[in-house]
Amino acid sequence: MASADHLGLRIRQLRSTRGWTLEELAEHSEVSRAMLSKIERGETNPTLVVAVKIALAFDMTASQLIGIEERREAVKMPKDRRLSFRDPETGFERQVFPALEGRALEFVRHVIPEGSNSGELPALKQGTEKYLLMEQGKVRVRIDSQEYLLEEGDLFYFVADVPHYFENVGEGVCSYFVIKILS
Repeated sequence: MASADHLGLRIRQLRSTRGWTLEELAEHSEVSRAMLSKIERGETNPTLVVAVKIALAFDMTASQLIGIEERREAVKMPKDRRLSFRDPETGFERQVFPALEGRALEFVRHVIPEGSNSGELPALKQGTEKYLLMEQGKVRVRIDSQEYLLEEGDLFYFVADVPHYFENVGEGVCSYFVIKILS
């Protein structure tokens, strides 16, 4: 898992580079100053929704916020180095292959415990596309006001520039892979 200290330091560095105060980051991200302060001090890892809001404030993906790998001809990510980000409230987990600098693609494996959900995820940058491949279980996807039921093996595509939500509606854990392409 990405450590709270590592993530806090990264956010503080990004904020400092932009010359923003905590108040300015709070305004851009719609995350409270108090929560941002706790995150920056490494006292807590943000929920998935909060991490996405912070990433959007910096005009980047959540995987870019967590850590950028340097560009190489080939990149191998051993299991023990894969970044994992778990929402302590819902158990929703994102296993992230770090975005390569300068690339407009993010690859993530999502795992949702039985009876849990992602929480409402904010609209992403205009034109951002998501491709989803169900690995196991059943998930209900809500895109704006439309709902879709996906099962193992289903492929799903949507433009993620509207609020969206994922809910495990099956028995046991559900998991799926998401490829996000930024416009």
